[in-house]
Amino acid sequence: MIYVTLPDDRPRRLPFYLAMEEYLASMPGLEGNVMFMWQVDPTVICGRNQDVEKEVNLAYCRENSIDVVRRKSGGGCVFADRSNIMFSMVTPSADVCTTFSAYTGMVAGMLRAIGLDATDNSRNDILIGDRKVSGNAFYHLPGRSIVHGTMLYDIDPRHMGRAITPSRAKLESKGVKSVNSRLTTVREHSSITLPEFMAHARAWLCGNAEYRLTPDDVAAIEVLEQAYYRPGWLLRPLRHRSAAVTFSRHVEGVGEIRPDITLAPDGSIECINLTGDFFLLSDLDTSLLHRLKGVLPTREAMTSALAGVDASLTIAGLSTGLFIDILTENLKQTTIYE
Repeated sequence: MIYVTLPDDRPRRLPFYLAMEEYLASMPGLEGNVMFMWQVDPTVICGRNQDVEKEVNLAYCRENSIDVVRRKSGGGCVFADRSNIMFSMVTPSADVCTTFSAYTGMVAGMLRAIGLDATDNSRNDILIGDRKVSGNAFYHLPGRSIVHGTMLYDIDPRHMGRAITPSRAKLESKGVKSVNSRLTTVREHSSITLPEFMAHARAWLCGNAEYRLTPDDVAAIEVLEQAYYRPGWLLRPLRHRSAAVTFSRHVEGVGEIRPDITLAPDGSIECINLTGDFFLLSDLDTSLLHRLKGVLPTREAMTSALAGVDASLTIAGLSTGLFIDILTENLKQTTIYE
């Protein structure tokens, strides 16, 4: 694996590094796996399909100068600051699940090399013992896959616990009462310093291989960065709902799924959207949701509409049958509102 460096070390906002991933994924002359590490001032990073206003304490973030950014990968909210490290890997592999597993396995091995009891046997987390030290997400671009995640060297518990507000169902599914209670840090288990840890991670994962970006590369990345600031990307405008239902369900091995369904006057599905911290493997609307538009919200009608569709090819770990179960079970007991 090749380690990518910038021509300078000036501080940058988090969207720059997300744009840097996209830029590296589009570089025709860059072959094989590449990675880089980065740090930012306090920032909450939300998954592509999350409802930011439900998952983030926006007032607290504004009061404490915490940036809030939406990424293009799925998964849940994470908090980053300069006491932890962000990892990004870009690979030519089109098999997202295999790539993700290989990445988390490498990072867990890097932690074990400094004597930590690290495993990668959960959906998207790397654990030390039974507590999370790293959360990761992925998404696919034409010809390349991107995997990125946090590494908690240390924690600011004040911001971590107040800036992110996950649903009660998600916390209960983890058997914990708060965000902080299921986390641990490298510093809690090792005397290694932050600079020493970053040097170890780079050497373990990449050896001496390096690719240095130029100022022209940086300028091109800054152009891509602007997409993350455009109106409507972070706080997507809510559609007008004449008769809508919404509910939430946590699915083991998949994540939280929150359907938002608008019903037409004849009772059929006029519009359907999903938010949550699940992982997308393909475009949600074109491969799954559009098939349900105009369909009555009954098990029989939805089963017919999704005949031949494998939902697990769109949402990691979710079978078509379970997807239909979630929709039909909850539609029976959800309040319809104007």
